[in-house]
Amino acid sequence: MNTYHRWYCRSAKWARQLEETVLPWVIRDYDLGADVLEIGPGPGLATDILRVRYERLTCIEIDEKLATSLIERMAGTNVQVHQGDATAMPFPDASFSGAISMTMLHHVPSTELQDRLLAETFRVLRPGGVFVGSDSTVNLKFRLYHVFDTMTLVDPDPFAKRLGAAGFTDVAVREGKGAFRFRAKKPA
Repeated sequence: MNTYHRWYCRSAKWARQLEETVLPWVIRDYDLGADVLEIGPGPGLATDILRVRYERLTCIEIDEKLATSLIERMAGTNVQVHQGDATAMPFPDASFSGAISMTMLHHVPSTELQDRLLAETFRVLRPGGVFVGSDSTVNLKFRLYHVFDTMTLVDPDPFAKRLGAAGFTDVAVREGKGAFRFRAKKPA
């Protein structure tokens, strides 16, 4: 991520928006269970909110500095942080009751790697597990935030088919202002 984007993802403004708007929109109506995987937590603002909602929270973050910082900050809590690649997760099959990905898929450098991440998420979910998340839709502000940054847009229209191709069922994708949310289930 570029310098501005790193700053914004740690800001009080983004923390408020996550807590008051984004996370409630994504997780309402969905039971993720007690053992949840957060994919790509970045600096961990969503992690701060999620860890009080779920019994166990495991995070996987590819950026070494962000992962190290989050490991230190979450020491002694119900959160385990792993530095690693979500396209090749170090977890056994059927490890988690639910998974969440908050506005990070566009940072995965190609649609092929995004699809590998979806397949890996499917693999590590238990049967009946739910995968929820959100990502941004394109606009000028979003493009400016990503100048000199990785930005592989996720088109919400075909995203349901991509989740289905990874094995998920009961897929729902819903667009909102500047973003979309999704829900998919691993068959029981």
